[in-house]
Amino acid sequence: MGPVPELDERARACARWLTEADEVLLASHIDADGLTSAAIAATALERANIPFEVVFKNQLDEAEIASIAACRQETVLFTDFGSGQLDYIAAHERAGDFEPVIADHHQPADATTEYHLNPLLEGIDGASELSGAGAAYLLARALAAVTDEGPSDAGDSSPAVDNRDLAALAVVGAVGDMQAVGGELVGANRAIVEEGVAAGVLAERTDLALYGTQTRPLPKLLEYASEVRIPGISNDESGAVAFLSELDVELRTDGEWRRWIDLSDGERQTVASALVQRALERGVPAGKVDSLVGTTYTLEREQPGTELRDASEFSTLLNATARYERADVGLAVCLGDREEALARARRLLENHRRNLSEGLDLVQSMGVERTDHLQYFDAGDEIRETIVGIVAGMALGVDGVDPERPIVAFARKSDEETKVSARGTARLVGRGLDLSAVMGGAARAVGGDGGGHDVAAGATIPAGREQAFVSEADAIVAEQLN
Repeated sequence: MGPVPELDERARACARWLTEADEVLLASHIDADGLTSAAIAATALERANIPFEVVFKNQLDEAEIASIAACRQETVLFTDFGSGQLDYIAAHERAGDFEPVIADHHQPADATTEYHLNPLLEGIDGASELSGAGAAYLLARALAAVTDEGPSDAGDSSPAVDNRDLAALAVVGAVGDMQAVGGELVGANRAIVEEGVAAGVLAERTDLALYGTQTRPLPKLLEYASEVRIPGISNDESGAVAFLSELDVELRTDGEWRRWIDLSDGERQTVASALVQRALERGVPAGKVDSLVGTTYTLEREQPGTELRDASEFSTLLNATARYERADVGLAVCLGDREEALARARRLLENHRRNLSEGLDLVQSMGVERTDHLQYFDAGDEIRETIVGIVAGMALGVDGVDPERPIVAFARKSDEETKVSARGTARLVGRGLDLSAVMGGAARAVGGDGGGHDVAAGATIPAGREQAFVSEADAIVAEQLN
């Protein structure tokens, strides 16, 4: 039995069909969750000796599905998308263009298909309990179980034989998809974490929950921390250095700033305790202060001090590849290339960070417009449509942006189309916000289409229909939050 018994039957049915295929076209999304989904599925197919090709799509619409059908493979495996586009996919299935196998976690369309692995179909939350990479992992575990390569139970088999070693990538995908609830992975994701720990590819610890503990020098770790903003330290280089200098901790080695991972357990405790105390003194709410320490996920087989060692940093590196049309680089890193592909990914990450920073500066300088129930900005062609959603999420809570309202961002996709991204908070979701329904309903009302998760979703609409979209979205949010 697989790690999530409720989905075991679906996973095995999908796996059995794949083992009968002469060749598989693997189609996946381009974000961190999509890239890790593709890497997990590709590794499992290769180990099962099933020939395959890989294609990536920024979005899956009617035209892109038609292009997939034109590839003429009899079986198409969709990972991290496909459920929401099942009406279009089912039409091609009925026409005999291909047999779909879907491993996804987004809200399914009304159509049905036989080989469909999605947590929502079994009452498991696809926004917080299982990511696309998690669904691909369940498929990989089932694929090992139905081939001659190994049994489904961990038993005496090696992690590589039964694909438990792929749990590390599944966790990277879940973290990249912002599925940590209260700072840790829960539900079906929790079962995958446990398999990864048992397989020796993951370590789960309670540690400082700031981005960059593996790679950033200590002052930059604190200065750039966006998870909890501490006056006098956050966005304040001299303040961060002054804070650290007050502590009884050796800050440099051979003239170079040490990183968090370079500190001993005692030194980490000293810094963390002082940071918590400073945050409380500066008026940071206790709930925010608590989030300074949380659960971290370490990839035990990766080199310490690199972006690949920490699940959060790994996911950010992946986001920096496919969002700049280099999904092949991200996939190669996931598949083990630690030379050319990793070097290229790091260069793309530098560019990605610069673009995010400039995008956030743009939002702060231009400000946001507000309706009764949401806020929005139109970046035009100033922010790439592939990263405007990330910028929107980063903007929530900065000066001038209300964290108590969902934020909608527009970016130019082409002369004919506009990309829309929306981000909310767990607090808003708790009050009833479902951005998947907001994006889908508002987009269709103006001649587009959309979907996603309750806390993060997107859409594509005809250019020039932005204000009509805002009106429709505002009305839906009002109904949800009322």
